[in-house]
Amino acid sequence: MQQHMLDTYRAARLGEPAPPPPGRHDRSVLRSLYRHWLSHPPGRRVAEDPPPERSDT
Repeated sequence: MQQHMLDTYRAARLGEPAPPPPGRHDRSVLRSLYRHWLSHPPGRRVAEDPPPERSDT
């Protein structure tokens, strides 16, 4: 919240448009993440290769 206040003050001093309030795009971000999850469901983890054999010679 404090960062938003600082950014708003800076934008006003420079004559730039104010930044969007925090949390404004949260719903659309969550929706896009959910749609991505539906189209790319998490699968099983790929098994890692076993560690190489050690030769104690």
